[in-house]
Amino acid sequence: MESQVRVRFAPSPTGALHIGGARTALYNWLMARGSGGALVLRIEDTDRERSTSENVEQILDALRWLELDWDETHSQHERAPHHRERLRELVEAGHAYPDPATAEDVKAWKHAHGGAGYRGEPREEAGAAIRLRVPDEGETVVEDAIRGEIRFENRLLDDYVIARSDGSVLYNFAVAVDDAEMEITDVVRGDDHLSNTPRQLVVLRALGAKPPRYAHLPLLHGPDGKKLSKRHGAVSVEALREEGYLPAAVRNYLALLGWGTEDDTTLMSTAELVERFSIERVGRSSAIFDEQKLRWMNGRFMRELPLEEYERRVTAHLGSTDPAAREAFESAPPERRRAACEIVQEKAQTLDEVWPLVRFLFEEPGDDRAAWERVMTAEAGPLLVAALEALRDSASFEPEAIEGALRALVERREVKPKQVFQPLRVAITGGTVSPGIFESLSALGREDAEARIERALGRLSAPQR
Repeated sequence: MESQVRVRFAPSPTGALHIGGARTALYNWLMARGSGGALVLRIEDTDRERSTSENVEQILDALRWLELDWDETHSQHERAPHHRERLRELVEAGHAYPDPATAEDVKAWKHAHGGAGYRGEPREEAGAAIRLRVPDEGETVVEDAIRGEIRFENRLLDDYVIARSDGSVLYNFAVAVDDAEMEITDVVRGDDHLSNTPRQLVVLRALGAKPPRYAHLPLLHGPDGKKLSKRHGAVSVEALREEGYLPAAVRNYLALLGWGTEDDTTLMSTAELVERFSIERVGRSSAIFDEQKLRWMNGRFMRELPLEEYERRVTAHLGSTDPAAREAFESAPPERRRAACEIVQEKAQTLDEVWPLVRFLFEEPGDDRAAWERVMTAEAGPLLVAALEALRDSASFEPEAIEGALRALVERREVKPKQVFQPLRVAITGGTVSPGIFESLSALGREDAEARIERALGRLSAPQR
């Protein structure tokens, strides 16, 4: 009987959770939830200078926002007594030894031995670090679910340092001890850790522990093919949250960065991801993070939200990014808020795009001089007058009736639709970008819409200074 799947996400709390780290967390979460296994969150905080409590909380908050839960939490720093005990056992068993060799000593030894991996001799001296004995012959084999079998010749591996002279252990030793004691069955992480894996396997072998299965994920690149960085836009979960992405859309998009279904399905619920995800289908090539594709996907998810949930998300986002806008939004009548969400839902691709598009329903339009000068020409005045008359004559102010009245005007005047619609848009919103003009006029209401058009006409006829 196979043991329960136990995976771990092990971030170092030295900064915000990177998108690559979020994908690693997601893949581990999908493996755990898809198999009925457990996800261990292990904060690898042995770098005490850079590992801050604020960074830890930032990572936890990012995972909560992504709605990725975990079953256990551990701090690597707090496990130091376990590491020291395992270190003592290995030294006593002869698997590790004290060695005061400096970097120059190691370099000279390797030069004298034709580039072979460094082998020291036990010497109890001041400043001696603890090195792990690596076998002189044979290979250390990494069985990788993505890359297949990867072999490392032991004779080329150094007896590497696993503890400093003060007794504090180093990263690779602590990781191997923790993986063994936490009974981790699968290690899914970025391929920047691949060079660490043979070292950790040597530790596990010395401990007499069963090694986990490994899967090293190709790193994420930007659309230009270079390693993902800030020049490509949002590269942290925190930034995606601030820009108004939905957790479900981010999960869907991150899952597809390197993995795909047999039928190339693109849009999937989280339940479908859990059911269909397989680490064996992750490709070996670097995946491209393209924020434009994420925006498209997020827009699809936003359009699927029930209107009540859409309004709740907009309110929450405004609360965290623009409190004044949230106050204006919440203080408006419920029917105005609902109308705003209805007309913007087909257009906005992120929550951050919503308020600029519907602000005109809650505040007087701003003064976009460039838009005014470009659209409100001498030819626009008579058409705007005619449009106002057509709206006044319309028996209904529903979008369908407004569209019928304005399109009839376009046909009578034999002009292009934008010659009528754009001046109306500038008059009621202050700019040239808005939800559909018919829906926007209807949402604003007959009285307010006619009043704004009249003010625009007054400005057009006023002497220019």
